[in-house]
Amino acid sequence: MPQFAYKAKRRTGEMVQGVVDVADRAAALVQIERLGLFPVMVDASKVSVAAAEKAEKTKAKDAAAKPAAVQLPAIFGKRRQRRPKLQELATYTTQLANLLKCGMPLTVALQSMSHLESKGIPSDVSKQLRQEVMEGRSLSDAMGKQPVVFSDIYRNMVQAGEQSGALTEVLRRLASHFERFAEVQSRFMSALIYPCVVACVGVVIIIFFMTFMLPKFMSIFTGLSVPLPLATRILMNISTFFGSATNWLIMGMVGSVAVVFWVRFKGTPEGRRKIDRFTMNAPIFGKVVRLNLFGQFARTLSTLLTNGVPVLTALKITEAIVPNTVLKEAIARTREQVTDGKTIAQPLAQSKLFPQLMIDLLKIGEETGDVPGALQNIAETYESELNVQLRVLTNLIEPAMIILMAIGVGGLLFSILSAMFAITGSLNR
Repeated sequence: MPQFAYKAKRRTGEMVQGVVDVADRAAALVQIERLGLFPVMVDASKVSVAAAEKAEKTKAKDAAAKPAAVQLPAIFGKRRQRRPKLQELATYTTQLANLLKCGMPLTVALQSMSHLESKGIPSDVSKQLRQEVMEGRSLSDAMGKQPVVFSDIYRNMVQAGEQSGALTEVLRRLASHFERFAEVQSRFMSALIYPCVVACVGVVIIIFFMTFMLPKFMSIFTGLSVPLPLATRILMNISTFFGSATNWLIMGMVGSVAVVFWVRFKGTPEGRRKIDRFTMNAPIFGKVVRLNLFGQFARTLSTLLTNGVPVLTALKITEAIVPNTVLKEAIARTREQVTDGKTIAQPLAQSKLFPQLMIDLLKIGEETGDVPGALQNIAETYESELNVQLRVLTNLIEPAMIILMAIGVGGLLFSILSAMFAITGSLNR
């Protein structure tokens, strides 16, 4: 039976090595994990290597003897994997952490994950991870081959968990991290649902009235030689304008040019920077955007540092995750100055973007040696304030949208009724 030499880590982090007599590499990994060890390196003996090479040559010879398979066009290929949602990733991570906590070896846990229902993450992901791990790679390296599913923050935290021997605990923290972000994202989107629905209903009502109802009234008004009120004439001119196919063609061309200009402007670094700066300083939504960005920055950096990721790597990952270009540049400058030996709070304060409360709390954390804890407090503070601001914004938007709808529909009714009153008055004379 072939022999496999291995190097592995105990749960305490101690490195051990030995030899196992098993049939293949997969069985060697299972045997090592049954010993309560985490395999780092598994090598076959020279005899095993020679046998594997012989089997590979035989397999290649057999493949050459078979007729070539018909290649389908690329259009019939596999559907591109989409990036999973935060809640889907949190559920997947929780399931994997629960299996490992029960004492199940990693390869067996990944095998079980391929049979579990994980919305948004296909079973092939777990199968490929298991195959990579069985070939001797670490879980973080295996995840690196699937960047669409597992982001930089995910892979770096898993790597830190593997190095510290606390993979299960790191996975639980990672799941909690994604759940918090999913909750904030859900609240942010929920605050926009109601005004969007009200706006859509109002637009549909106005279009229906202008398209189907108003032309019938216009045929009546134009048949009478009665001077119409100003509001009615304006409404009739608007209806005539939108009833012209030529005008629709002109508006379509102008809209297309505007969209192309906007996309190109947004695609340039300077344009993206101006848009992001405007969203941060917008009169109504600006505060909500800033609170969301600050909370996301603090939560991500805290999670990475808590799980043993180096400061520079954590800042680089946080920079990539933050969606605002202005904030990205501030984090990049902070990372460069931290490399020169400065603290995190000092360069953040120089950027003039972060609030003084965040800087003060971060300085206290640096003085007490608990930067991750300080960042966690900052994240909780801004996430709590974000929830309050979202409720306030929702409470303000709801009556505002109702008032706008009332003004639009009321204006239409006033234009029609004033014309009818004018016609009735002229007939009574």
